[in-house]
Formats: sequence, C-alpha cells, structure tokens
Amino acid sequence: MPGYGDSPPVEMAVTAQDRRTFLEHVFQELGMQRPVLVSPSMSGRFSLPFLLAHGDRLAGFVPIAPVGTKDYTAEQYRGVQTPTLILYGDRDTGLAPQALQNLQHLPVHRVAVLPGAGHACYLDKPEAFHQALLGFLRQLK
Repeated sequence: MPGYGDSPPVEMAVTAQDRRTFLEHVFQELGMQRPVLVSPSMSGRFSLPFLLAHGDRLAGFVPIAPVGTKDYTAEQYRGVQTPTLILYGDRDTGLAPQALQNLQHLPVHRVAVLPGAGHACYLDKPEAFHQALLGFLRQLK
C-alpha cells in the first residue's frame, strides 16, 4: 500500500478522495469488474472512501479491522448496499471493536470472529480466515 511499510509515499493519495481515485485507477489498470475488496487494517484509508462512493462497483467488501471507520457517519454507512463480511480476531481488542461498532451500520453485512486470533487474524488463524472468506464468496451473486 502506498506510503506504508516499505512502499514509497504517493503524493496523489493524501486526501480520502485522492485515495478513492487511486483505488479506482488500480481497478481500472487491472481490468477488474465488480471485485471483492478485502481490506485489512491500514488499507481502510483507501477502501472506505471507495466503498462509500462506489460500493455498487464491488461484488463484496471484507473489512478486517480497518482504520478510518470512525471518519464516517452511521448515515453514510447505511447508504451502502454492498454485501459485507466484517471479519476480525477476538484478541484484537484495540481496533476491531471500534471498526465493528461503525461498520455494523452497513445494511447488508454479517460478522465473523476468529477465536484466538489477533489484529492480523489472517496470519494467526489462516485456515479459519479462509473458511470464513470462502463461505462469504460462495454466497455472492
């Protein structure tokens, strides 16, 4: 992700609108039509602006304790009809509860909690993570 870890910063991704546009370009360059957007942690700064503006372009959304959920209102979340799997580890006591509190306003969602997993639940419990993800993907149209 631009500007995180060892990735160089991208000046064009400073505002929420910039990050949404960046993600639009990624999808366009990859030729993706109605992808399922999986969004762990810091990627929430990119995925949430995209979801709220263009959720209809996604077949599904899988937030994994993303950052930035408090930046939007319950009303904004209620306007999104994208099928969503809110996924997190039960040992993520920092970010996950806050993300869940905000994301539960999405009208078409279900929640999967991975027992014994922390913030990076996909690393802590990969088999349980993949089972939850594949179950969600199978239910999408």
